[in-house]
Amino acid sequence: MNRRQFIRTATAAAIYARIPDALAAAPAKYDLIIKGGRVINPSRKLDAMRDVAIANGRIVAVEANMGADAGETIDARGRLVVPGLIDIHTHAARVNDGPALCLADGVTGFIDAGSQGADRIGETIAVAKSAPQLCRVLINIGRAGILPEGDTMDISRADVGAARDAIGRNRDFIAGVKARLSRDVAGANDFEVLRRAQEVASAFKLPVMIHMGQTISPLPKLLALLKPGDVVTHMFAPPPNSIIDDAGHILPEVIAARRRGVWFDLGNGRNGHLRWDMADHILAAGFLPDTFSTDWSPEGRAVQVINFPNVMSKFLMLGMPLDQVVACATSTASRVFPVFRGRGALNVGAPADVAVLELREGTFQFVDNFENTRTGRQRLFPSGTVLGGKRVPTSA
Repeated sequence: MNRRQFIRTATAAAIYARIPDALAAAPAKYDLIIKGGRVINPSRKLDAMRDVAIANGRIVAVEANMGADAGETIDARGRLVVPGLIDIHTHAARVNDGPALCLADGVTGFIDAGSQGADRIGETIAVAKSAPQLCRVLINIGRAGILPEGDTMDISRADVGAARDAIGRNRDFIAGVKARLSRDVAGANDFEVLRRAQEVASAFKLPVMIHMGQTISPLPKLLALLKPGDVVTHMFAPPPNSIIDDAGHILPEVIAARRRGVWFDLGNGRNGHLRWDMADHILAAGFLPDTFSTDWSPEGRAVQVINFPNVMSKFLMLGMPLDQVVACATSTASRVFPVFRGRGALNVGAPADVAVLELREGTFQFVDNFENTRTGRQRLFPSGTVLGGKRVPTSA
């Protein structure tokens, strides 16, 4: 080998020796790929086996059989891949670990619905500010918040001035006003409580959420005060003053409220809000919920509520199709409060908030708020959560 051949051979060897290092240093095309799952994306009416690719906190592709060129891969074979769940009625900001517990169940955005009023609203706002996921709060029109003896049994607690002042100081985190109207909460004051809640909300162009069921005032009288964008929660509450008449027909005032833009929400909870026979009648009448919510509390994690996927499973048992169940917890829920606009979807360019769920087949017992049990053949379990493109711990 002459000198020229030696130099050529040595140079080539050096180049080839560096190729593996160059390849290893090349960045992955995606930060994360969720592979092989059944993707249900109600906003695009998609229900198919797809991979979901994520980069820079956004969804960048939803395609079949993508390559695995990613920094991290989630194997979603045998799982459902759905938008991050949005729970519009919780009390998760009452406790410091509430947001993280909900996130582990697939909830990537939530509303604390009136845990506190003007006197202590700073407590729930502090939790909302520190939450890993998007969180906003509704201010209870009762300035002392939720009280065992009733938030507004003393009408002086429905303090318009105090509520307005609190919203003015915390406009970025207060998303609306909550009025609990049951007879053991507001008593005969229910109509006046709602009127004052609207007086506060209208000054800031905010929605009002009403807790209905077992009120003293007839429901049509209360519904007349609701404007487009307001929310009726606990829509499956039994009489007195439910959304159906004695013959099982939806009240015309309820239908009119929906037509003018009032939302109707589940609000599962633990006491007085959900009874199976009411759900049967209402669903049979074709009046499906716009949104599902848990009315989550630390106590509810042990009984009845358990988690958001369990609440969704109750409506699979009641006969709602899976895609509609997912929509009530994602795409439709994202439209109720402006903070969630653009979320609740697995669309290219959307924030990469994703819930991976396992749909198990078997025999599962579900309980309503009146200790009535029913058996279902399917139940959803949380299997993984992605928030802003990052995998987070799950409760599974």
